Amino acid sequence: MTDTTAFWLAGRQATGDSTFDVTSPWDGRTVGRVSVPTDAQVEEAVAAAYAAREALSATPAHVRAAALDHVTKRLTERTEEIAQLISAENGKPIKWARGEVGRAVSVFRFAAEEARRFNGGDAQRLDTDAGGQGRLALTRRFPRGVVLGIAPFNFPLNLCAHKVAPAIAAGAPIILKPAPSTPLSGLILGELLAETDLPEGSVSVLPVANEKMPALVQDERLPVISFTGSEKVGYAIMDSAPRKHITLELGGNGAAVVLDDFSSDADLDWAASRIATFSNYQGGQSCISVQRVIADASVYDRLLPRIVAAVEAQVTGDPSDAATEVGPLVDENAAKRVETWVDEAVAAGATLLAGGKREGASYAPTVLADVPADATLATEEVFGPVLTVTKVDGEQAAFEAVNDSKYGLQAGVFTHDVQRAFRAHRALEVGGVIVGDVPSYRADQMPYGGVKKSGVGREGVAHAMADYTYERVLVLTGLEL
Repeated sequence: MTDTTAFWLAGRQATGDSTFDVTSPWDGRTVGRVSVPTDAQVEEAVAAAYAAREALSATPAHVRAAALDHVTKRLTERTEEIAQLISAENGKPIKWARGEVGRAVSVFRFAAEEARRFNGGDAQRLDTDAGGQGRLALTRRFPRGVVLGIAPFNFPLNLCAHKVAPAIAAGAPIILKPAPSTPLSGLILGELLAETDLPEGSVSVLPVANEKMPALVQDERLPVISFTGSEKVGYAIMDSAPRKHITLELGGNGAAVVLDDFSSDADLDWAASRIATFSNYQGGQSCISVQRVIADASVYDRLLPRIVAAVEAQVTGDPSDAATEVGPLVDENAAKRVETWVDEAVAAGATLLAGGKREGASYAPTVLADVPADATLATEEVFGPVLTVTKVDGEQAAFEAVNDSKYGLQAGVFTHDVQRAFRAHRALEVGGVIVGDVPSYRADQMPYGGVKKSGVGREGVAHAMADYTYERVLVLTGLEL
């Protein structure tokens, strides 16, 4: 009999009237059973968070930082246990799951550091005009209110961390909704924060069903929404609550550009290795996974076979095996969708160079060339281990190909030319340009987010804290400046 995992309501464990099972996408076994909050318990959590606003905002920085440091320490201590949990509920290979725990450790450490230096205040003399003589403005940031954090399945711990840690650092209570398919990792954060001295009501982790979210999204006591997930759901949230402060980290179809100066054998081996790894890591279920390779014609014929060989060398299979690099997708329906898109592209004239086969929830690492520009695979986010390769003539054509997308999250540009790096930074319509590597690089302290249909706002601890807060100015009068 599987024990039931409680949820966290205003810092304490609670159970509801019903449960649901969390199953492994690899073998279908039951990983855990999770208690579902009742409507009354959800209301209790919202009311407690709303009531905790002033107490948490006024909590000394050292107390908030100590709570975040505590989570850092406890995650470190429990790394292997939590990595095994991520791998079991998500299907993520254990090597990547361990890396995810390490990243979450860094997120909470960064948040503790930011909590200690946040809100020092900027002073501005106002006597630059006669009417401001003797006046000084002091600007500080204050929480907008309770944060509703909605997290996805693909990084079930770290993307929960990116909601929770900045909120606590900024002094904002948070209600976290983990993804229904992967709630166990997010519930761990509720457990660890319950061990701290934060005010009651500061944190709730509620594994509620998706259909219960519209009421929370529209609740006026939750003025800030931080959502990571699909374009469709993200913009539906924004449309339904237009007066709230909403940050959306949505999809992408990340492009890796290989320019003509990146042409030695060592260069092309490096590019092919990185492209193969990061088109398939997490099963391709990353918003900045490499989906498109845009290669200059002068290197295309030497690069393509290297990419195919590197993709075919990816080790697939049981995510609990330390050698596995590519595990299953989150469920069989996700794999069937990827299969449909690839089959559609091939039927329309694309050339299948590797992969193209599905077994249950697993889809083989796949490479295609000559994909029609209007194919679903070329225009949407595949969110699977699938890579397309396109030949272009010159830098301008490469950059235009990157921009020929409704998405704009990150792009990678393989070049040695610093002038080209700056031209790429200016020309590419994305939130981040990674030079000399794939678009999949992310440091958890850097600003992360996109433009166009890839969302609004930025993650990265300090940048999320800015989104969760607003400036309030204090004017002092009668001073001898």
